[in-house]
Amino acid sequence: MKIIKNSGLLLFILGFLIFNVSFLLSNYTLTKAILEENISDENLRNILMEDIGFILDKSYSSNFKFISDLDQAFKKVNEKALADYGISNEEIKAIMEKSNSSGEVKLTIEEASEVFQNDEFSEFKKKSLSDYGGWLDGQTFNSKEELQTQLEDVVSKIKSYGIINQKGIDRYKEKDLKYSLTKSATDSPVKDNTVLFLMLTYGLCILGALMYILPKGQEGNPGIKNNGIFFNSMKNRGWLGILTGTYLIAFYIFLYYFHQYMTNWIIMVDPISMFLSGNPAGQFFLYGFIYTLCILVMGVRMILKYRHSPYQIARTISVMFFQTAFAFIIPEILIRLNQPYFDFKNIWPLDYDFFFDNELSTLMSNGGIGIFMLVWGIALIVIAVPVFVYFFGKRWYCSWVCGCGGLAETLGDPYRQLSDKSLKAWKFERWSIHGVLAFAVLMTIGVLYTYFTNSGQLLGLNTYSIRETYGAWIGAGFAGVVGTGFYPLMGNRVWCRFGCPLAAYLGLVQRFKSRFRITTNGGQCISCGNCSTYCEMGIDVRWYAQRGQNIVRSSCVGCGVCSAVCPRGVLNLENKEEKDRMDFPEIITGRTPAKS
Repeated sequence: MKIIKNSGLLLFILGFLIFNVSFLLSNYTLTKAILEENISDENLRNILMEDIGFILDKSYSSNFKFISDLDQAFKKVNEKALADYGISNEEIKAIMEKSNSSGEVKLTIEEASEVFQNDEFSEFKKKSLSDYGGWLDGQTFNSKEELQTQLEDVVSKIKSYGIINQKGIDRYKEKDLKYSLTKSATDSPVKDNTVLFLMLTYGLCILGALMYILPKGQEGNPGIKNNGIFFNSMKNRGWLGILTGTYLIAFYIFLYYFHQYMTNWIIMVDPISMFLSGNPAGQFFLYGFIYTLCILVMGVRMILKYRHSPYQIARTISVMFFQTAFAFIIPEILIRLNQPYFDFKNIWPLDYDFFFDNELSTLMSNGGIGIFMLVWGIALIVIAVPVFVYFFGKRWYCSWVCGCGGLAETLGDPYRQLSDKSLKAWKFERWSIHGVLAFAVLMTIGVLYTYFTNSGQLLGLNTYSIRETYGAWIGAGFAGVVGTGFYPLMGNRVWCRFGCPLAAYLGLVQRFKSRFRITTNGGQCISCGNCSTYCEMGIDVRWYAQRGQNIVRSSCVGCGVCSAVCPRGVLNLENKEEKDRMDFPEIITGRTPAKS
């Protein structure tokens, strides 16, 4: 057994090393043909061609240098667009000279437009001044200084949004172009031998992990081994745990913000994406593929570790199924069938972009199935959540269905004991998670207002800025970088505990309108502390158990591990009103109920 375990560990390390080395195994050559293939806008392509000559047909051995030169080329395009289409300081002065009429400081757009030279750029300047500064037309100001300040602000907005978006390369277009051009320009052994590298990386990692997990999981008698849990460098913020956390954080940063550097890793999973959806892989297909593999492989570990508990086995199989089928395979097959990408188990506000205008337009334009998806999503929010939480608590979703919870319970299980159980952490948790929920609600009100009115302003707030901020800092930064990257540092439920807006919504219902609770038999508690140690949500379960108090904390996700590790059968998961309290069979509670 030991030989198999050690061999498995070596295979996993080898596959992991090949995976990381493949990140750098590329040369890059950008050609005119690649530009024509990836840029459909002929005008933009011609403009870019003028400033990208120093890159064309040049061979690069480093993706960092290649992308850096692309950055320079895009910057030149934008600088040229701003110089050509921007309203200059001289033109602002000329406009100001036309602003004084009959002693009043007033400006009309028609008079202001007269200062522009009658050339190829003047029509754009007139239109952009009218679009962004139309509210200035006919307004009376207290002084010329006030008018000039407002005019300069309009000109700044034209530069930041109008010119760059229409005549240059905005940040979204830039991000897409960097990725598509880099991927097309890649010449690497990974691109030439995709299936081989799939086997040498994912194949070896999966095989090695299973060879390590299967013998280890069957060692000794069933039950959870607590010995040495805080003397392991991986499981108690030691050097190995810190190294793992650093790697996960770096991976998420590249995935969300700099995926153009990950082209070899994305190319590697192209055959799988083509098989499922008929399209080449993208950054989020790569993410979904790795995410699903982690849940499946570590789910095997979870089943073996908790093989004494039918409840733990059942919920582990559940999260494995929902992630593989509903979050990964079915959405890809929908794309192959020319239907919208849709995860039927994802619920707003965790699925924060469900009400975005582009999402609503996509669903509304896809006929009956699109309308069904929209109705399904809304029904989950207003019907399924309160009904299921009433009967089963948060656990029906957080511990049985959710992908974030599934990853936390499988990949994150070795780190569950690192959750902070202090009162200070609990106080911060309540503010942070409900603050994110409030932010999500505010953002959703804004995007729906924009969808129905076509106005990007609500109570003086830019609804586009709100959604961008939420997506960058909460959707990517908190949920991804911190939520998973901090597993080895703060435990496996950092996002679920401190940030998930759906968990906050579920928790509010569970706290006040749910039959679910963890009941305790304080008379048999020996204060061993296993329950508190293993609580991933930072609940000091022992404090409740010692007093015989039921646990109804809104943060509890009903994972049942506290019950599974209790040597005295003090804790039971129940779905009854307190007045109807009774013991449940082992399949429900996770263990045989204790008798007082």
